[in-house]
Amino acid sequence: MVAVMIAMLLAEAAQSGPDAFDRARREMVRRQIQQRGVRDPAVIRAMLGVPRHLFVPESIREHSYADQPLPLAFGQTISQPYIVAAMSEMLKPSPNLRVLEIGTGSGYQAAVLSRLFREVYSIEIVPGLAKLAESNLRAAGVSNVHVRIGDGYDGWPEKAPFDRILLTAAPPEVPASLLDQLARGGRLVAPEGADVNAQYLVTIEKDSSGRLHRSSGDAVRFVPMVPGPVRR
Repeated sequence: MVAVMIAMLLAEAAQSGPDAFDRARREMVRRQIQQRGVRDPAVIRAMLGVPRHLFVPESIREHSYADQPLPLAFGQTISQPYIVAAMSEMLKPSPNLRVLEIGTGSGYQAAVLSRLFREVYSIEIVPGLAKLAESNLRAAGVSNVHVRIGDGYDGWPEKAPFDRILLTAAPPEVPASLLDQLARGGRLVAPEGADVNAQYLVTIEKDSSGRLHRSSGDAVRFVPMVPGPVRR
């Protein structure tokens, strides 16, 4: 029944324009996010405020608010809305903090983070996707996200340390280079696992003395985090 209702709203949005997309987004937040346990009011506002359809390829825009990941160019995906909201909440956002995102994709997660943090630094290894994300972010009126083409395994050392770090692709294990760039008192959230069928969300906190504290959460399925030269 929920899927049918969302599908009807999306079909209406495709034909009727922005107001219908707004209705579909509100329904997405209520049914897919709030009813599944995301409670942080700031995260709820961010999910309501970011127009996901601006970050989805036009050819599949009618699926923008469906409860599923969607394909992007270069074999990448835009994450399921619930996962975006849940991982954002796991970061324990604050408007005074700076966050590093690994894996910009089309820019949707970065746009959500832009409403939760003072500054967002986002790294994308695929130049075409980085340029697309910058264009999408401009179209959405986002001005506090800095996109860089580069290898996420290297992080962004000249801007470190970061209060929060979020990975939107899965490494076999969280790179030490990123943990080094996490501030004391900071928190990192990532999918982890070399096998796409055996990935889990992990949270790593660095205490005031620099010790790391790790916990594992739900099973997830993310594209792999690819190291090495920037891909064309």
